[in-house]
Amino acid sequence: METTIKFSSLEKSIKIEDSKLWGGRFEKGLDPLMEEFNASLRFDKRLYSADITGSIAYAKALRKCDLLKENELNLIEEGLENIRSEWQTGMFVIKEGDEDIHTANERRLKELIGADIGGKLHTGRSRNDQVSTDMKIWLRDSIKELHKYMLKLIEVIIKRSLQYTDAIMPGYTHLQRAQPVYFSHWLLSFAFMYQQDCERLLAVLDRMNVCPLGSGAISGNPFNIDRDFLAKELGFKSCSMNSMHAVGDRDFVAEFHFWSSLTVIHFSKM
Repeated sequence: METTIKFSSLEKSIKIEDSKLWGGRFEKGLDPLMEEFNASLRFDKRLYSADITGSIAYAKALRKCDLLKENELNLIEEGLENIRSEWQTGMFVIKEGDEDIHTANERRLKELIGADIGGKLHTGRSRNDQVSTDMKIWLRDSIKELHKYMLKLIEVIIKRSLQYTDAIMPGYTHLQRAQPVYFSHWLLSFAFMYQQDCERLLAVLDRMNVCPLGSGAISGNPFNIDRDFLAKELGFKSCSMNSMHAVGDRDFVAEFHFWSSLTVIHFSKM
């Protein structure tokens, strides 16, 4: 199907192909039932901004090793920012074949700037390292927000405890009244509990803040991509040292789930 698009005063005639990022060796399309089962866009679309941020950084890395020209990098970056704006304003149109956020963003980029240039963004990159990177960027940002809320909660508890320094209440142990305690003392016990939750949350953040981008599908990137540059560009403290571990690691997700469960239990005690 031939279609003409206009982007940044540039008109192009491109061919839109319904190709999968992973389907290069397949001659036939998926069964519709499997297509529906495999689609994840309905929940991973929340990664849209992380996916675009990671793609812009990867495009810059491709430019550094001369796999992109300067004008191609500019088109890709401008196109991706336009896509980010479409998601933010609710204008992004999901189409049949957009099985996940990565496919959707790449499909839209090719529509905007042409398949010849847009297709270069995936050079040497796999959805394996792309997914892991997106998840870490999204979760890292979410953890920072949660940490701010936790600190605000502790602040409120401390302020409230200062209002009741003379109030006395029964202290319980083994479900029985034991000794009189100050109400402020009881309140501050939660402040210290939540302080530990904050420390655990930051520990999760520190362990997960390692960049997997540039690991490829499993055995690394064949184009000598500057992975230290990628880590710095995306705000990671370092890049991963083993590509197989990098693309397969989801421990950071399990750790965050544990932190969430434990913290909610602590909330239930108040």
